[in-house]
Amino acid sequence: MAAIATIVVGAALTVAVATTSASAAACATPWSASAVYTGGMTASHNGHNWSAKWWTQNETPGSAQVWADQGVCGGGTTPPPSSCNHPAWVRGQFYAAGSVVKYTDGKYYIAEHDNPGYDPTISTWYWDPYTCGTSPTTTTTSNPPSTGGFVVSEAQFQQMFPNRNAFYTYSGLKAALSAYPGFANTGSDTVKKQEAAAFLANVNHETGGLVHIVEQNQANYPHYCDASQPYGCPAGQAAYYGRGPIQLSWNFNYKAAGDALGLPLLTNPWLVQNDASVAWRTGLWYWNTQNGPGTMTPHNAMVGGHGFGQTIRSINGALECDGRNPAQVQSRVDAYQRFTSILGVSPGANLYC
Repeated sequence: MAAIATIVVGAALTVAVATTSASAAACATPWSASAVYTGGMTASHNGHNWSAKWWTQNETPGSAQVWADQGVCGGGTTPPPSSCNHPAWVRGQFYAAGSVVKYTDGKYYIAEHDNPGYDPTISTWYWDPYTCGTSPTTTTTSNPPSTGGFVVSEAQFQQMFPNRNAFYTYSGLKAALSAYPGFANTGSDTVKKQEAAAFLANVNHETGGLVHIVEQNQANYPHYCDASQPYGCPAGQAAYYGRGPIQLSWNFNYKAAGDALGLPLLTNPWLVQNDASVAWRTGLWYWNTQNGPGTMTPHNAMVGGHGFGQTIRSINGALECDGRNPAQVQSRVDAYQRFTSILGVSPGANLYC
């Protein structure tokens, strides 16, 4: 070019104690609006057990995408076996939102959005795990969820990037947010703004202020093909150079990002430099799912209270952190402090890596 610790927001904050997954006959600890839940933790609400997909607080199970329905609990009526008679998933077959399929591992998945047969175990934006026997409760349509609540306004975006390339549109960023609804939408208003500022500050550094769409040193282009991968480099040895806001590079990263987003990036990496929404989505993919040379994702670094410095480590720590390139680190920190000032929040502690 990346484990969530407990966040103490105030004295009244309650931190949920992790519970084991409950069966249909036993309920987990009741959900509490004041409790903090991290990915994999469970709670019961309205006769169902729910599993948190990521960090959450005060988001009611059943009404927020952060919660995955684990089925009835506490003596609820177990549906008849016939309700589990869902068809086997077929690659390439169109599925409307709400469709339930049985995957090759015997587990069930429900389509959260219309999709042309993406793999349920890879494309988590389009599919959610489903407990066979429960009633599909998804209300999602083929339209992405509203991102009108993004903590960065278009005017603030323009202020952050006055010299940006016209390719990097605010509308493209807003459209991409639906791929990772927990981004800049987790925790307190301060944490949400800090995460948005942290992402955009690193993006600012990687692209020279959202000026560069592709890596400028073309001599590096042939180096990003790891031919030892079983899928090789079908788009050509020199096709996987850095692109987009986080400068996605290497064939294995294009493969992983494409699989996660339901896009053919391994065979058509040029999508990242030709479609603003795709470009932003690859940046958000890395931010929300990859540790890089660090020990946590940049998203977890911010919502877990580890500080901006850990986002640098997760993006380019092998080359910049621990005194390797303090000038580059300072460039990122300066942008972060400027962006948090624009958003009207404190940058917090632990700015350096």
